[in-house]
Amino acid sequence: MLRNSALVLLLLSVCVLAQQPAAPVEALTIESIASGKFNGRLPETVTFSPDGTKVSFIQRDDSGEKGELWYIDVATGEKAVLVAESKLSSLAPPTSKISDERLREWRSRYGVAAYHWSPDSKFLLFDSKGQLWLHRLDTGTAVQVTSAPEPSTDPKFSPDGKKLAYVRKHNLWVRDIPDGNERPLTKTTEDDGDDVLNGEVDWVYAEELKVHSNYFWSPDGKQIVFLQMNEKEVPTYPIVDYSPNHARADMQKYPNPGDPNPSVRIGVQDVGSGKTRWIKLPADDTEYVPRFGWVRPGVIWIQALNRAQQKLVLYFADLNGNAHPVLTESSDAWVTERDDLHFLKSGDRFLWTSWRDGHTHIYLYKFDAANPFAGKAQLVNQVTKGDFEVSSIDAVDDTAGAIYFTADPKDPRQRQLFSVKLDGSGTAQISKQPGTHASSFGPNAAHFVDRYSNLLTPPSLSLCARDGICKQIVAAADVSAASLHKPEWLELTAADGKTKLYGMLFQPATDSGKRLPVILHPYGGPSGQSVRDEWGREGGLLQFYLADHGFAVLVVDNRGMANRGRDFNAFLKSKFGEIELADQLAALDQVVKKYPGLDGSRVGIYGGSYGGFMTLYALTHSDRFKAGVAIAPVSNWHYYDSIYTERYLGDPTKNESGYTTSSPTNAADKLSGALRIAHGTSDDNVHAQNTIQMTQGLIKAHTPFELMFYPNKTHGINGFDATLHLYHSIEDHFARYLLSGGSAQ
Repeated sequence: MLRNSALVLLLLSVCVLAQQPAAPVEALTIESIASGKFNGRLPETVTFSPDGTKVSFIQRDDSGEKGELWYIDVATGEKAVLVAESKLSSLAPPTSKISDERLREWRSRYGVAAYHWSPDSKFLLFDSKGQLWLHRLDTGTAVQVTSAPEPSTDPKFSPDGKKLAYVRKHNLWVRDIPDGNERPLTKTTEDDGDDVLNGEVDWVYAEELKVHSNYFWSPDGKQIVFLQMNEKEVPTYPIVDYSPNHARADMQKYPNPGDPNPSVRIGVQDVGSGKTRWIKLPADDTEYVPRFGWVRPGVIWIQALNRAQQKLVLYFADLNGNAHPVLTESSDAWVTERDDLHFLKSGDRFLWTSWRDGHTHIYLYKFDAANPFAGKAQLVNQVTKGDFEVSSIDAVDDTAGAIYFTADPKDPRQRQLFSVKLDGSGTAQISKQPGTHASSFGPNAAHFVDRYSNLLTPPSLSLCARDGICKQIVAAADVSAASLHKPEWLELTAADGKTKLYGMLFQPATDSGKRLPVILHPYGGPSGQSVRDEWGREGGLLQFYLADHGFAVLVVDNRGMANRGRDFNAFLKSKFGEIELADQLAALDQVVKKYPGLDGSRVGIYGGSYGGFMTLYALTHSDRFKAGVAIAPVSNWHYYDSIYTERYLGDPTKNESGYTTSSPTNAADKLSGALRIAHGTSDDNVHAQNTIQMTQGLIKAHTPFELMFYPNKTHGINGFDATLHLYHSIEDHFARYLLSGGSAQ
């Protein structure tokens, strides 16, 4: 998924305890923004113990280098150390110790856990640079579990805690914990090379389908169901490291639109005998298998998605490899596949989310528990209804028959926690403060950790009972020294003259009496929402900084962006750029008309990822902009990955006009305004190929532009030095062309 991570501030990694008053940080400067000090330091790997008695987390110091693993007793609120810094430094070293930039970003981007609880809550399993260590809580001793030269990843305890599974060198392995015997469950051949992945997640599934694991123990611990991916036919892209004396290339498997995707199949591995059975699914429905798992011992559920992503089928499969369709979801636009399937403890019902009525809502289904393969699941009722989006199902209290979910019924710019009965009655709001809440529940939904922030307040953490009574455990960082001036919330009208758009306008705190140039900062894409009451949205503090230094910054969510329902989202089906730009310009005209202090003749634009594409598209399809900065932009949609691009633009052989008109490379000769492009050379998301091809088009058109490459930086261009350089370059570019009247020619 394209993300504006090029402008998202440094990742939150270490906590500030509520009991310790946080010292105010320095005034708002690019240096202080790049340092990440304003964010505070939240804990790493916050999780409940399986018995529900503890909430554990890693707390690091201000440097991020030293840390301890703490826990909070859920019943008493008391806090204590589980693993001291002297041991944690080797068991869970900080990500800064990872020298490979891509691997470091991978772990941060996908939230790779630093440790795992055993099912009996008596052990902790640590991943120390690819080697697994088992730590006994009663004695405080740790034993190294793996020692192979290749890393062992994605470890999982069996349900009884007596075995441990993990992925090593593209195969599944299992270890008997009592005696330490290790054996492979799957075996690739020499011909398979690195192309066949057993239980391992590839790049495109992790990025576009949000898949974090591809194998799961059965509830009785006798089998493991896993996804096998074969990437032999998937084309490769070279990620080049130019730092050493002889440059090195890492060949990344990356399918462009129309390319072969990884072929996939579901296997069931009998842990005792080692025998594998393959589940038979209809070929037309199984281009992608984004989710699967266990209904109960002997019954597997599988979601299968066709390549057009307009048909999603839920199957139940038996251990003999036979699959039976249970539910089919379809859409003329695309199916919003999500990780929200939840089976109730009754054994005959499950929760399902769909936007079939125009918004994403929760549905309750039932099936024949005695014979789950007998027929289709039957709809019991639609649990939630209304003109709003359910963001996630967070937990289910089966005893009380209550669902806990995150949604925005009153305002799509908010995220609040709610509860509702299975029959759809008794909806109640649990979270209190206006802003954005994200909830992580413990066993039986008795307690949850609430991560809260708003536009002017960095994140804090609280431990809460399910009735919403909370005790803060991590305080928000003190940003009073930054003197943040709240932007004005806007309600605008799209270019169609009728659709409501939401926006934010950042202006200086005091009126200088001078008219201000306006900088548009769009994301624009179908998976994003910029205008939300949450800390760090779309550029974080940089837009506050620019407003303090003589600019007005306008952020608008155009038609096609997320969390406004199916019809609003589907405006971008088959074509990118045209509607987004029309809405951004319509919003600009309305804001300039409403605020006489804004100068509509001095307009800039900047953004990262899809926002970078928007910048290129705006400067090649409009003469309204004097300057723009495109960060890690897509310049040609033939160069982005298959899952994301085909979801919206379709098959390139059937929609070549959509790909052509949506790609700024094809309009390079129409560039208007001063363009600067920035890209990381190791970007494995939006490849630097996009920028190379765009610059080739500009050179051919004899058009001046500026170009910056960041060596070995990935999609986010993270790190203090790179962020500092990037942010200064953005300010300098707009100061030159919007404040000083510089010319692009």
